[in-house]
Amino acid sequence: MSVRQRRRSPRTDESHVDERWMASYLDMVTVLMCMFIVLFAMSTVDQEKFAALRDSLATGFGQTASDSTDVSEGLIVPKELVDQKGEGFIADANTVLANEELQNLEALRARMQKALADHNLQNTVKFTIDERGLTVGLIGGETFFATNSTQLSSTANDVLDALGGIIVDVPNQVSVEGHADYRKSVAPFPTNWELSSGRATEVLRHLVESCDVPGKRVKSVGYGDTRPIAEGTSDDALALNRRVDIVVLSDASEEVRNLLAELPEATPTS
Repeated sequence: MSVRQRRRSPRTDESHVDERWMASYLDMVTVLMCMFIVLFAMSTVDQEKFAALRDSLATGFGQTASDSTDVSEGLIVPKELVDQKGEGFIADANTVLANEELQNLEALRARMQKALADHNLQNTVKFTIDERGLTVGLIGGETFFATNSTQLSSTANDVLDALGGIIVDVPNQVSVEGHADYRKSVAPFPTNWELSSGRATEVLRHLVESCDVPGKRVKSVGYGDTRPIAEGTSDDALALNRRVDIVVLSDASEEVRNLLAELPEATPTS
């Protein structure tokens, strides 16, 4: 009797062996539940924001008129850049940005021209707007420097004070670039490289030390006689090539800057 009872009593170490799959199953169910919660959250649309976006797009493309939808933010396309057929075609975004950059550079040029005119110095520089930005050419070495010297003249100090008061307020990087004419330099300068770079450095120092333009925004470079802007050996040609350029560099993208020179307003202005 005792043997029969011993055989009928269940063995506890072998119970529920076939139920181990439930742990993996529950893990899988939990993961699926989390995934569906995330998908549901991603698919939920804010109806109010969606309606505002829909109205804004419709108004921006000229499909509907709206007195309440705010479309003041974003890219505003001038009328002259809309397709002539009147079909609401939006011009290339880079062209729009290039026009905006040109307007900014022209406004900066106008401020500089006024500052110079206030001191009767408007005829001492030459302005050019191109793919690099706004170039202010200090034309004629004798106007700004003594012959074969890097020392700034009194006129140069006045011009730089007027320009520096404007440059200090703009965030753009500035490149000060010295140039020389084709004639060989004389002592104390071994070559035109030293002369042109020395003059550029003196202009840079004045902008930084006297006009408080941050030094981290300015650099100087000397090109010697390698980048003439006038041909020939006349006094006028030599004066044009013997110069220092202050270039307020455009901070637009390369694609936008390449379009600046193609715009009709981007022409040299004295």
